[in-house]
Amino acid sequence: MTEAALTRGRVLVVAGSDPSGGAGIQADIKTISALRGYAATAITALTVQNTLGVTDVMPVPSSFIASQIKAVLSDIGADCVKTGMLHSAEVVETVVSILSEANFRGAVVVDPVMVATSGDRLLEVTAVESLKKLLIPRATVLTPNIPEAELLTGTVIKSVDDMRRAAGFIIKMGAESVLMKGGHLDTETIHDVLIMADGTEYICAAQKRHTRHTHGTGCTLASALATGLALGQALPDAFRHAHAFVQAAIEAAPGFGAGCGPLGHSYVRVP
Repeated sequence: MTEAALTRGRVLVVAGSDPSGGAGIQADIKTISALRGYAATAITALTVQNTLGVTDVMPVPSSFIASQIKAVLSDIGADCVKTGMLHSAEVVETVVSILSEANFRGAVVVDPVMVATSGDRLLEVTAVESLKKLLIPRATVLTPNIPEAELLTGTVIKSVDDMRRAAGFIIKMGAESVLMKGGHLDTETIHDVLIMADGTEYICAAQKRHTRHTHGTGCTLASALATGLALGQALPDAFRHAHAFVQAAIEAAPGFGAGCGPLGHSYVRVP
């Protein structure tokens, strides 16, 4: 195996920690590892949460976040950077600044974590403009769910056509592509739609599972996508594999917790 092949699959995740293991950094590491990538992390915040909700957040100082990112990029390196919970404008600005300073040229997957599955807000209102002006233009692909896309675009999304329209607005903000997640639509079939800057689109559909075990689906999808890109897959292929992984992980959910339970990352058989 060549040295180039050996270095593929490195994903640096910049996100918050979930002590219950269902979302955030913990879900990211499980996903990347299950898909045979290498996970490195820069933690942006410590949260107190479980399947019932988020009860507290302790932000990590921006200077310390910057030091974590620099430490990884200067030694391990990364083929893809995936961002999750960036709770303040200062943190968004720090991440963008360090990536620029490091002249990072790999893919950047941005999961615009704004609201937890439980409904708890994870992004300060003042940070939304920084996200739109600074981080979205750095995104190889943005992965919003419908509530996040509505907040970013100021539109109401009730259909797949509305998803396409919102994706178009986000691409105009500078993103190279947008993966619109359709799980919040009131339909029996879930449509996730990947839309490229040139208008090309790819759709993955799945039967909606009526289950409460969906904690961390957004983190998992974005990290699976990032792993595919880090391993050298074309974006449409990485999208299809990520979608399939999430569906399998939902089906394999272990049933833990009294609320919105975690996925079964470790129980998915990966080819």
